[in-house]
Amino acid sequence: MRHIIFIFSLFLIFSCKSTSDLSSKVDGKSDTADSEWIYLFDGTSLDGWRNYNSQELSAQWVIKDGELTFDTEKRLEADKRGGGDLIYGKEEFDNFELYLEWKIPEGGNSGVFYHLKEGYGGPPEVSPEYQLLDDLKWEEINNAKLADWQKTGADYAMYSADESIKKVKPAGEWNTTRIIFTPEKATYFLNGQKTVEFVPWSEDWQERKMKGKWKNVKDYGKYKTGYIGLQDHDSPIWFREIKIKKL
Repeated sequence: MRHIIFIFSLFLIFSCKSTSDLSSKVDGKSDTADSEWIYLFDGTSLDGWRNYNSQELSAQWVIKDGELTFDTEKRLEADKRGGGDLIYGKEEFDNFELYLEWKIPEGGNSGVFYHLKEGYGGPPEVSPEYQLLDDLKWEEINNAKLADWQKTGADYAMYSADESIKKVKPAGEWNTTRIIFTPEKATYFLNGQKTVEFVPWSEDWQERKMKGKWKNVKDYGKYKTGYIGLQDHDSPIWFREIKIKKL
């Protein structure tokens, strides 16, 4: 009888473990999966972050309630905007999957840079940008018309987001952004929906560069590795859960 109870107990133990492992894999939260992510911002520290073309981080960028944000009450002197563009300066990345969450106020504007190099007048001169914008109110507040390549989820000034499937949330609500980049294909996601897909440095990519906003910006998009950056557009912006996985 004791032998039967012992075997039954072992069965329960292994059965529970198997169920737990399966649940973990389904949720994408296994130890192996988690260990692949490098947290650039985890809500507790600004270690690794600094301003573009600087070795320091301006006091305008702060952590509030576990979120990375720009303190609008601490604007820089009159001839400067906001707190300056940010980069994560600990490491450069080439092929990657980047995930972050963000929210923006009405009329807000920001962006996410990658393959960013320093020494230029600003990140847009050299880095591709995943556009972050308040699509729903920006035109009304600024009394101006947006081109599709200026809207959220676009590869700014290069590839417009697919407006037919894009799900942008109203100002003040959290959005999720995911960028998967390899030399064979770059894919952008907004709130779980694919917005953009293109082949970096392809003939189509080169043609768009030479005919558009970047035709006189010789180093735009040429680097195959670089820093991750966040844009300061002098409007409040909130980020959380910024992490990257090398591919």
